[in-house]
Formats: sequence, C-alpha cells, structure tokens
Amino acid sequence: MSQNIEISAVIITFNEEKNIARCLHSVSEVADEIVVVDSFSTDRTEKICQQTKVRWIQNEFEGHIQQKNYAMQQAKHDIVLSLDADEALSEEAIVHLKQLKEHWQADAYFINRLTNYCGQWIHHCGWYPDRKIRLWDRRKGHWGGVNPHDSVIMQSQSKTQRMQGNLLHYSFPTISSHAQTANHFSEIAAQEAFSRGKRAHWFVHILCNPLFTFLKKYFFQRGFMDGYYGFVICILSAHSNFLKYTKLYELQKNAQTHSD
Repeated sequence: MSQNIEISAVIITFNEEKNIARCLHSVSEVADEIVVVDSFSTDRTEKICQQTKVRWIQNEFEGHIQQKNYAMQQAKHDIVLSLDADEALSEEAIVHLKQLKEHWQADAYFINRLTNYCGQWIHHCGWYPDRKIRLWDRRKGHWGGVNPHDSVIMQSQSKTQRMQGNLLHYSFPTISSHAQTANHFSEIAAQEAFSRGKRAHWFVHILCNPLFTFLKKYFFQRGFMDGYYGFVICILSAHSNFLKYTKLYELQKNAQTHSD
C-alpha cells in the first residue's frame, strides 16, 4: 500500500569544499531535512553548508561504515537518502524521487551510479551500472560491508525496487587523485583484511590477481570502450589490487617476525 513519506538526506564530509554545494543542491528539492556529519574539515566545507539549510554535526571519523551509520541515526525521519559529498542526483532521479515521496511502496530503492572520471562519463570497466541502495527505511537496513567499501544491508524479506535516473559520481578530477586514493584505500583494505584473518599469497594474490583484474575490466567488462581513460582506470584498478595485497603480505610478515 502506497503512502506519503518524509525524507532525511544524510551526507558525510571531510574537506569537500569542491563537491558539497553540488550535492546539497541536488537533494534540496526532495529532502525534508539535510543532515551533514563532518569529521572536522579544515577547508570551506562548513561555511558552504551553513549557507544552505542543513543540520551541521561534527563527529570523529572512525571508518566509512561507522560514520555513515552514525549519520543515519541523526536523521529525524526513518526514510533516509544517503549520498557521498562527491555525488549528486540526476534530474531524472529527482523527478522520480518526488513521485516516490507520494507513492512509497518498497523498503529500499537502488539506483545506478554513473561515474565522471577526469571529465568523462565512464560506462564500462565494471563501473556502470554500479547499483547502490541509497534510499531506504533505516528501521530495516543499515550500513555494512568492509571498509572502505561500504554498502547498505537490508533485512531479509525486504522489498527493493529501482529508482530511475542515475546517481552522478564526480570521482576523480585527475589521474593523480585516483592514484592517491588507490594508495590510501589499499592501506585501509589491507588493514581490514589482516584484522579479519585474511592472508596474502605472493603468487596468487600479488602476481596473478592484479593481472586478472586488468584482463577482466579491460576486455570482459569492455573498458576499452571508454578509450584512453578506460585503459587508465583498468591499469590503476589492477595497481590498487596489487597495493592491497603487497601491504597485506607486509603486515603478515611483520606479525610473523614479532611472534618469532
């Protein structure tokens, strides 16, 4: 049975002065409140947010999953729309979301995420359609996964439908920013994997896995269709995999040395 609902948009930030205005603008027409949880930015993020009608909260960052769950709990309404600061709703998504507010029928809605890389929209490389649940009833779902790759986990038997349009992801303005993020995220991923008891084998994970990652993304997921930047993305994806497992291998070697 359909029903009218109110939506809380929740966004986490840290030094997002280049992105946050676009994100806030995209949700302003559909959100009944906007909650921004910031991990003590040192740039103009707060000033930009205060120019808009948002509820500004600062909270120490302990991980993407922890911060997003904290932000979700700060919302006044049970229906939450969660975006990263470098994301924005497309016009089609905004129109459909207005309709959903009047005819809410599911427990959660997923949306296809379309990524902009160095000014080019990427339609292959395994990056599209990148389906993400970003609109849901928080009483029936929460953030889970493994840092830094979070995802919304819904209760069993939850009804999920598709939201029309795209979630526009303005990911990396430069190749350098992609390389820096890959290095940073691989550090987090290696630490998480090690803490969960996962171990790396130099031949399987360090030698073969990055090669298979490139072949999968470039050929099977047709990264070549995205031209030059498609090639760069596939190479850096393989490199990120390489970094993750070399760092994990280093962690387990150091742990073994200290235990001897």
